[in-house]
Amino acid sequence: MMEYLLLIIGFVLIVKFSDILVDAACSVANNLKIPKIVIALTVMAFGTCAPEIAISFKSISAGNGSMALSNVVGSCIINVLMIIGLAAIISPIKVKNDTINKEVPLLCLITLIFSILVLDSTLVSSMPNNITRFDGIILLLLFMIFVFYLYNIVKEHKNKNRSKPKYGMVKSIILVIISIFVVAKASDLIVDNAVIIANNLGVSHKIITMIIIVIGTSLPELTMTVRSAKKHEFDIALGNIIGTNIFNICIVLGLPLIIYGDVPISDFGIIDFVILFTSTVVLYIFAKTDKKLNKSEGIVMFLIFVCYYAYILLV
Repeated sequence: MMEYLLLIIGFVLIVKFSDILVDAACSVANNLKIPKIVIALTVMAFGTCAPEIAISFKSISAGNGSMALSNVVGSCIINVLMIIGLAAIISPIKVKNDTINKEVPLLCLITLIFSILVLDSTLVSSMPNNITRFDGIILLLLFMIFVFYLYNIVKEHKNKNRSKPKYGMVKSIILVIISIFVVAKASDLIVDNAVIIANNLGVSHKIITMIIIVIGTSLPELTMTVRSAKKHEFDIALGNIIGTNIFNICIVLGLPLIIYGDVPISDFGIIDFVILFTSTVVLYIFAKTDKKLNKSEGIVMFLIFVCYYAYILLV
């Protein structure tokens, strides 16, 4: 019975501290007088992808490129199709011009280049089936473009944020750090105990891996995005996901590749990357329509996710 209690505690903690993190992150932006999306694209994105970072470094250092790639690709697809889809169903998300014209297209470009780098061995049969240190360098260079874009946002919009902060600067930073730590630990608590419960109930390892672990490690992003959307902090809601996906592709995968070098991959087909790239294109098309993501569009995104996951589980 203890695992059920710990599971409930994990969910309570992740919901409560996601609320605190949204408020604290907004306060940091307001204290610095910079756009809230800058904090969402950086601090919050890096904080919520902590589980993926740990898995990727451990996998690539052990020479298991497939696990690291599954971690990144699965997380990115879930973030866009499931998390943004659910958030839009719960509360329509307004999208600003910069997000439509700059941030989502940048994510589309990074996703496309990433897909080409991974699929080169599939497209050219003579090439070895692995991801390389050179791929990692390219991904890191793409991240530098993202950093340059963030620098320009801060430069252009500095002192234009006139919103009154809820907390002082020091308190805001402390709350952000504590909240990210608690949300990450609560996610671990949920995943670990859900796996114990599933094993006790005789659930297959495939279901445990694909549903409990992969979706479980995305709980920080899910709770952050949904809570932000409900608070009408739309920059935080979308910025967190866009930033997390860019961090996942460029840093979570790119950095350990640069450190540890080439690793072999297997069990990856074109369909996975078609869905990955399509998810970002769908996000762009829906965001551009009326400059918001509405309930019906959220349902479409979530249904694409369900169909893809059904395909994975059945094949």
